[in-house]
Amino acid sequence: MIQSATGLILRTRPFAETSLIVHWLTPEFGRIATVAKGARRPKSPFLGRLDLFYVADFSFSRSRRSDLHLLREVGVRELHAALRQNLAGLHRATYAITFVEQATETETPLPAVYDLVLAFLDQLCERPDGPQAVFRFELKLLQELGLKPDWETTGLSPGAKKICRVLAQGGWPAGTRLKLSHVQFTELREFLHGFLIFHLGRLPKGRAAALAGLDSE
Repeated sequence: MIQSATGLILRTRPFAETSLIVHWLTPEFGRIATVAKGARRPKSPFLGRLDLFYVADFSFSRSRRSDLHLLREVGVRELHAALRQNLAGLHRATYAITFVEQATETETPLPAVYDLVLAFLDQLCERPDGPQAVFRFELKLLQELGLKPDWETTGLSPGAKKICRVLAQGGWPAGTRLKLSHVQFTELREFLHGFLIFHLGRLPKGRAAALAGLDSE
């Protein structure tokens, strides 16, 4: 059965000699994996269309025997090219993808998570060095996963609680206008560090790199 979707490429890896496995995040089907046969050949119709953080319309034939489906056609919508020009933004985008992969099940519809990730990537392309963006992404994703912290029992300072509420509830512009002191940054970093480990079992890889240098910005 051939199905169509719009999705974000989370990662790719070689498969056999000439093909690629492409992992997608889609609103309709959640996280799915496809094999792009012959994608590494010089004249492949997939050439230049399958890379990290690309958003594309695609069709695939669903496998009846496994969770690896056959990719048929791809039409690129967005490249997020700015992420490849800023190492800090790239680290933060990669961390977001790792967080989503660790915290969600495959083949489960994730429209709100999909929208959140795209909004985060767009923000990183526009302002990659915004320190609040990482915290806001974490708080918003936790909320979508049903893991919203109970602010009254966290032990955070009143100022930190207020910042968390603004980051979790406001839009990206509101969050980026906040200015965190070194003390506030450290408090939020350590609180979310422990919260993530408690609820996810382990810290998503790449968090240290995603937050590197933010306390000095």
